[in-house]
Amino acid sequence: MTLRKESQGTVSGAVDVSEASAAVSLSGLYEISRILCSPTELGAMLVQVMLTLENFLDMNACVCVLLDAEDRVERIVGSHVDPAVSRDYFFSMPERVLGHIVTHQAPLVVPDVALDQELGFRSRATWQVDPGRIGLMGVPVPGRDGVIGALILDCNAFSPDSSAVELNTRLFAMVGHLIGQTVRLHRLVERDRTRLMGELDRRNAVVADSRLADDEAETRIVGESPAILAVMEKIKIVARSNATVLLRGESGTGKEVFSRAMHNFSPRSHAPFVKLNCAALSESVLESELFGHEKGAFTGAVNARKGRFELADGGTLFLDEIGEISMAFQAKLLRVLQEGEFERVGGTRTLKVNVRIVAATNRDLEDAVTKGKFRADLYYRLSVIPVFLPPLRERPSDIPLLAKEFLERFNTENGTHLQIDAEGLAVLGGCYFPGNVRELENCIRRTATLSRGSVIGRDDFACHSEGCLSSVFWKGGGSGDVLRASLPSEQRLFSLTEAPPSVVTPAEAPEASPPSSLSEKGMLEDTMEKAGWVQAKAARMLGLTPRQVGYALRKNGIPIKKF
Repeated sequence: MTLRKESQGTVSGAVDVSEASAAVSLSGLYEISRILCSPTELGAMLVQVMLTLENFLDMNACVCVLLDAEDRVERIVGSHVDPAVSRDYFFSMPERVLGHIVTHQAPLVVPDVALDQELGFRSRATWQVDPGRIGLMGVPVPGRDGVIGALILDCNAFSPDSSAVELNTRLFAMVGHLIGQTVRLHRLVERDRTRLMGELDRRNAVVADSRLADDEAETRIVGESPAILAVMEKIKIVARSNATVLLRGESGTGKEVFSRAMHNFSPRSHAPFVKLNCAALSESVLESELFGHEKGAFTGAVNARKGRFELADGGTLFLDEIGEISMAFQAKLLRVLQEGEFERVGGTRTLKVNVRIVAATNRDLEDAVTKGKFRADLYYRLSVIPVFLPPLRERPSDIPLLAKEFLERFNTENGTHLQIDAEGLAVLGGCYFPGNVRELENCIRRTATLSRGSVIGRDDFACHSEGCLSSVFWKGGGSGDVLRASLPSEQRLFSLTEAPPSVVTPAEAPEASPPSSLSEKGMLEDTMEKAGWVQAKAARMLGLTPRQVGYALRKNGIPIKKF
C-alpha cells in the first residue's frame, strides 16, 4: 500500500510496541471519541477518525465500510484523500474479507496476506506481494441488531504470537464499537428528520393545494357580458407574447386578477408570478424591493436579498399602481425595461433577468405625461399593449353572477349555506357601484354577515337600513343627504353622470332640506337657487362634483343664471 506513517514515538510496528502502548491506545481512544461526539457530517467525521488512527497505528491504509438494512454496501470512507481511491482500495480486497467479519461478528487477523490460504488474496493482482510484507486486520462495526459494517486496515506483516497483536486488535475493536454507536445515532436522527420532513411536505402539500384552490377562486374571472368576453379574448391573444402590457381601469375592476389570468395563459405559466404594489412603498424601499440589496447596503441590511425582478426571472412581474412612482425612480425602472439589466442596492455586479412586465394603473397617464409628472419614454415602454378593463356599471349582466360567486366563497369560508333571492339581485342590479367588483364583494360579505335568515332578500341590504358603503360618494352627510335614498332609480342623478361623485365631508356640505317630493329638474333648480347659481356650491350641497352638476343641468335644459 502507498500510505505509511511513523507513529509519534509510541509504536514501531503493528505488533512491536513499547510498554507505553496501553497509554497511547487510551490517548487514541480519547481523540477518536472526541471526534465522534462533534456535530459533524458522518462522512467527514469518519475520515477524521481514519486519519487519527494513522497517528496511533503504523498502518498503510484504513477503510470503514457501512452496510444498509439488506447488507449491501452503503458507504465507503477511507484514509485516502480521494474518496474514489478508498473505494477502489476496498473493492480490491477479496469479498470473503468483509463476509468473514460480518458472518462471524468477530475480528479478523491476517498476519501475512501472502501466506493466506482461505480468503483469496492470491487471486487479487493488487495483493500479490512477497511474504513478510503486508498484514491485515479487520473488526466489525456493531449495530443494535447485528453488524452494520466493518473497519479494515493493512499494515506491515506481523507475527501472530506477538504480544502487541491482542492490544492493537482490542483498540481497533473499541474504535469499531464507537463508530457503530455513532452511526446508529446518526441514522436515528436521519430517520426522524426524514419522517418529520415527510410530514412537513404533506402538510405543505395540503396547504399548497388549499392556497391553489383559494388562488383559483380569487383569480377566476366571472362574467359573460360582451365587454368582459372581449377583454378575455384580447388577454388570451396578448399572453402568447412577451410584450409589456398596461392594464387600465378604475379601482376595483380586477386588474390583479386579469394580470394573473394573462400569466396563466402565457408560456410562462410554470414560472413565478410576482406582484408588487408600487404605491404602498417609499422610493428607497421600492428600489430595494424591486432590485434587491447587498449586505450592508443600508442600516438593517444584515443579509443580501433578492428583489422582485430576480424572484420573477423567467415569469411575470405585476406592478400595480405604476402611475404613483416618483420621477427619479421612473428613470431607474426605464433601464430595466429597456435592457433587462440592473444592480442591487449597494452592489456593483450587473444582473440580467428575463421578466414579462404587466403594469396597472387607474390614473390618467396621458395627462400626467402632458403635465411632466410621468416620463413619456417610460409611458411608451409600458403601454406597448394597453388593455382597458370595463367598470362594473358597463357590464350589469355580470352582477348576479359575481354576487353568487362571492356568496359561495363566503359560505365556504364560514361554513354557511346562504342564498340570495331574485329581489336581492334586483337591488344589486340597480346600484351604481363606484368601487366596482371590490365594492360588490364587500357588499355581499357585509350583507351575508349581518343576515339573520338563510335567504338574503331586498330588505337585508344596507342601502335599505343603515346606508351602503358608497354613501360617502353619493351623499354629503348630515342634513345635506339627498338624492340616492329619496329618488326612484330612474330619476337618480348618479345614473346620468359620467363618473362617480367625489367625496364630500359633512363640514363641507351646507345645510339643505331633502327635496324628496321634487322632480329631478325641480330639485336641481331649487338647489341652484339656494346656492346662488354657483355650481361649485351646489355641487357641495348635493355631494357631487361641479362637472357632474353641469352635466345634469345641460341634460335637463336648465340655463345658468348670471348675476
